[in-house]
Amino acid sequence: MAEKIGVYIDESCLGPVLDAGQLAEFVKGRFSKEVSLVRTHPRLNSEDGRALIQADIDEGALGAVCIVSTSPRYDSDIFTFTGDVLVERVNFREFVAKGYKNPDGTTLKAGDALTDELRLLAEDYLKMGVLKLTKMTAPTPEIPDGVRTVLVLGGGWTGLNAALAAATAGYDVVLVEKESQLGGKALNLFKSFPLAAPWTQTEDTGIDKLVQAVQSNAKISVKLGVTLEKLDGAPGLYTATVGGEDIPVGSVVLATGWEPQKTEYLAPLGYGKFKNVVTTAEFEKLAKKGLTAKRVAFIADVSVCIEEGLKAEAAKAEAEAAAAAEAEGKEKQEGAEEVFVFKNLESCRHLAFSSELNSLVALKQAGYVADSASDAIGFVFYDHMMVPGINERYYKAAQDKPGVMLTKGFISGIREEGAKLVLLARDTLLGETIEIDVDMIVLPTGIVPTTAHGPVMNFTYRQGPAFPDLELFSGFADSNYICFPYETRRTGVYAAGCVRQPMSMAMARDDAQGAVLKAIQCISSLNRGVSVHPRSGDASYPKFNFTRCTQCKRCTEECPFGALDDDPKGTPMPNPTRCRRCGTCMGACPERVISFDNYNVDMIGTMIKAVEVPPKINEGGPRAIILACENDAYPAIDIAAMRGHPWSPYVRIIPVRCLGSVNTIWIADAMSKGTDGVLLLGCKYGEDYQCHFVKGSELCSRRMVNVAESLNRLGVEPERVLQKQVAIDEYDQVPHIIDDFMNYILKLGPNPFKGY
Repeated sequence: MAEKIGVYIDESCLGPVLDAGQLAEFVKGRFSKEVSLVRTHPRLNSEDGRALIQADIDEGALGAVCIVSTSPRYDSDIFTFTGDVLVERVNFREFVAKGYKNPDGTTLKAGDALTDELRLLAEDYLKMGVLKLTKMTAPTPEIPDGVRTVLVLGGGWTGLNAALAAATAGYDVVLVEKESQLGGKALNLFKSFPLAAPWTQTEDTGIDKLVQAVQSNAKISVKLGVTLEKLDGAPGLYTATVGGEDIPVGSVVLATGWEPQKTEYLAPLGYGKFKNVVTTAEFEKLAKKGLTAKRVAFIADVSVCIEEGLKAEAAKAEAEAAAAAEAEGKEKQEGAEEVFVFKNLESCRHLAFSSELNSLVALKQAGYVADSASDAIGFVFYDHMMVPGINERYYKAAQDKPGVMLTKGFISGIREEGAKLVLLARDTLLGETIEIDVDMIVLPTGIVPTTAHGPVMNFTYRQGPAFPDLELFSGFADSNYICFPYETRRTGVYAAGCVRQPMSMAMARDDAQGAVLKAIQCISSLNRGVSVHPRSGDASYPKFNFTRCTQCKRCTEECPFGALDDDPKGTPMPNPTRCRRCGTCMGACPERVISFDNYNVDMIGTMIKAVEVPPKINEGGPRAIILACENDAYPAIDIAAMRGHPWSPYVRIIPVRCLGSVNTIWIADAMSKGTDGVLLLGCKYGEDYQCHFVKGSELCSRRMVNVAESLNRLGVEPERVLQKQVAIDEYDQVPHIIDDFMNYILKLGPNPFKGY
């Protein structure tokens, strides 16, 4: 428990009506035992304000500091102090001064009288801030004797760049390649599209020099012809079994690359039927040997073409099935053809994911043709030319290149006429159907990550040897690249290159360096006893009161990161360095035996109970608690306030690490107190998840069944608790979500416990 609490009120964050002196008097009167001093300052988020607080800390007068100022998302550099002191930030600028609006929808201006709603709002946030500190203790870091070695899986372009980056940063590297030589698929490339400025010309890959640099680096140990047989342990303390040898490693960069998609999916465009219809991978090898074809057509993206071809096949199959059924006097089985089309279209998803890369490849290989002879022509047909960012320069250079012809068009057919192939295209830029005779047609290659074929990491985690199989990502390493590139659900393992998503060699080189920085950050953080992303620097970790544990296994099953195993008796066995401090285990535990020093069930429960609930809705208004995820919902609320979008004065917002950490007792506490509603605001979940802790919002949604059961036992309508998904860029919608919820609560009427 924090003792000697100092409360500091920032006068610049109080808006036009609130008075710092009155707020200070309220704190002194309400917390005469807990708070040892209260100060006000014209602008706390200044060097002078920081010096004021630091001076009190240096004098030994404080064990904890409660700063009533800006959102904790701002000014973290200013409100960082030396000395062993706890710090809590009360968000007055956004949640009170800027987020407040009168019940009639108007906002306050200078000279207005202080309303009861605003006074109660300010007092509730002050109470919650101080009481939160009383339930908090300084975390004691758990520092392992960690290993500083980085394991890089994959000796291709990405893996080689990753190994060099880690070695350059001073870390020992173990590079594992399953083949007998380094270089990967880059060895088969004739040229690469641009790797550096001016980003307009193809270049040599430089793979030979890269391989040599890795092999000659004393900090890199290269192991060829072997694979990772298993990865045991936890970040900083891993044991990698490679070729029967156990190697201690601290973190892992996964750079195992990709394989070409099965060519059978290109059959609708003549692959396998016509001799000179080849894939880009096959054409690359031909170009390296020397081209003889003078007229070559490149189809940049074929997903639409394949879809129509498959529909035609399906229609044919349906007609044949109907005829067969009629001949046998039976009714045709409905739905069979739809399954056929669906399965095949799903198989083409890798082509759709690879569209950007295939656009660049088509431009590059058309350039090969144009450069091979003065009378050679490379025809590029595309539905969507995808060249974002700096690659636009390469596209424009291709447009100006003699011997390269580009046109938008839909490929409607291919036929063979003697030694030539005739390509039919409609809806072209010319607005008519055209026919072009060529020597060869080149079809794009779908990028299929190695992780799509089964386990690559071979984890010895209770969740299994592989990453979760998310259908939306089609086998790509489970990386939430919307929020955190390189990361996977296994702390300490970072994906880079085409195992993460289709990308160019230039992007893969940068990707390798980014993943290495994450791997190094992981090792550095763990060796200081603090967590990695997204709560970087958090020294807390979950503590377990095993004497009350019922071994229900909910915490071990629901942890998104494998931070909990089972011991032989079935009791949770923590792996602290795998933990990302989301608190999902705390939310899962029905016995409430899991807590953090600076985040626990009692803390949030105490804050909820501190909220003043008027005995009647028509005398003081309704009351609602918002439990807001600190990663998306909380920032979205902040932004809404700063952009002039206030919300109902009857809600009290409490940040939580993740909705996965929400324990049902908090909702029961709110309802028992007479609170009229609870709104859970969290990240978007599902296949296209944006949850920073992967599945916290989804788990919270599943637990709503338990919430409903608890409320029914209390005699309270479960409808008083709602969960909403919100992304950080949907800040303009958040006030509407809040106000709509309050209108909904008003229609439900008062909580039956109100007034008791």
